[in-house]
Amino acid sequence: MKTKNVMTLNEFKDKHYGEPGTKKRDELEVGYEDFKLGALIYAARKEKGLTQEDLAEKIGSTKSYISKIENDIKEVRLSTLKKIIELGLGGQIQLSVRL
Repeated sequence: MKTKNVMTLNEFKDKHYGEPGTKKRDELEVGYEDFKLGALIYAARKEKGLTQEDLAEKIGSTKSYISKIENDIKEVRLSTLKKIIELGLGGQIQLSVRL
């Protein structure tokens, strides 16, 4: 029985997008972080049992804006992210910086 060659995610990214620090790889990583943020907000909203409209109302925004953030159509400002997490979802933001 043959085994398949399995690649880690980082090996896949290295092969198809280049090593970390290259333009193509950096663009991939930035895009992934933006996408991940929307997915995290979506998952947290669902966990709290809120609709996009409910969340928008709690933070003084619109359903359309929440949808655009969750679907990575619109970038979210840090001040708005704080409102979403703290006021809308009752959570806390934890930031870190990697150098």
